Amino acid sequence: MKDRLYFKQIELGPMQNYVYLIGSAETRKAAVVDAAWEIDTILRLAAKDDVEITHAFVTHTHPDHVGGRFAGTEIEGVTELLGKCKAKVVVHRTEAEFLKGPSASDIIKAESGDKIDVGGVEIQLMHTPGHTPGSQCFLVDNRIVSGDTLFIGSCGRIDLPGSNPEQMYYSLTQKLMALPDETILFPGHNYSDRPTSTIGAEKQTNPYFRFHSLKQFLAAMGYR
Repeated sequence: MKDRLYFKQIELGPMQNYVYLIGSAETRKAAVVDAAWEIDTILRLAAKDDVEITHAFVTHTHPDHVGGRFAGTEIEGVTELLGKCKAKVVVHRTEAEFLKGPSASDIIKAESGDKIDVGGVEIQLMHTPGHTPGSQCFLVDNRIVSGDTLFIGSCGRIDLPGSNPEQMYYSLTQKLMALPDETILFPGHNYSDRPTSTIGAEKQTNPYFRFHSLKQFLAAMGYR
């Protein structure tokens, strides 16, 4: 798939968000992941590469990933994107209700394991709750786009409304750690000195991959 995969990582916005364009280098169709910031910049970059955005994938529905009210300001987001291009929004079913802008006909309510065809490239969805109830990651060509579930050297916060530390533990240990070591990690924010890692490297260095029981994990997170 490598020869026909179109994959671009873009840092946008004041919170060091990574936005991704993923699709086919042959059909020139792509999905944008977490289009919250600088929608015109995203569309301009896609147009420069002669790529049509057909899907908007959502890792989770926090404002810095989909748009909305945040810190007293209005973030552009998915609704702005849909006003400028025709795209289907792919969001986990447990968080679809939190997307207020798109119409029901624009939304694909996803389940874990679903595979979405984007211009001939298959992207697999993995439900990884913990940071939010509907957090999901996207697998394509030995790469995983992890949103705010897994960062390089850390994991997403679990002290926010809707967060669940037990679910986060199982998402990390039963799902992400089960991926092949060579799987390349593409996180939702630039919180490291490098833009990517691998699951194998995270097993060796990420402290949140080193707990051998849920009890240890919860204790380390301040839950007794």
